[in-house]
Amino acid sequence: MSLPCNSDVYDKTAAEIEKQGYDCECLGGGRISHQSKEKKIHVYGYSVGFGQAKHSVSTKILKDEYPDYVVTWADEGY
Repeated sequence: MSLPCNSDVYDKTAAEIEKQGYDCECLGGGRISHQSKEKKIHVYGYSVGFGQAKHSVSTKILKDEYPDYVVTWADEGY
C-alpha cells in the first residue's frame, strides 16, 4: 500500500484552502498512531520536510474530537 507523504497531503489541502481566499502555512509534521479497539491515539515524531509540529496542539484537538479516547504525545520517534 502506498500512502501520500506529508508534502503531497499539504499541497492538495493548501490548494483547496487558497482557492477560498485564505493563506496556508505548514507549521510542522509528525505521525499519528491510532488504535481503534483500545481507543488510543498517540502523536509523535516529526516531518523531514516540515520539521516538528507542536504535538500538544494536535493532541488537544484530538482530545476534543475523541473524548472517549486516551490521547498522548511525545517528541521522540519518527
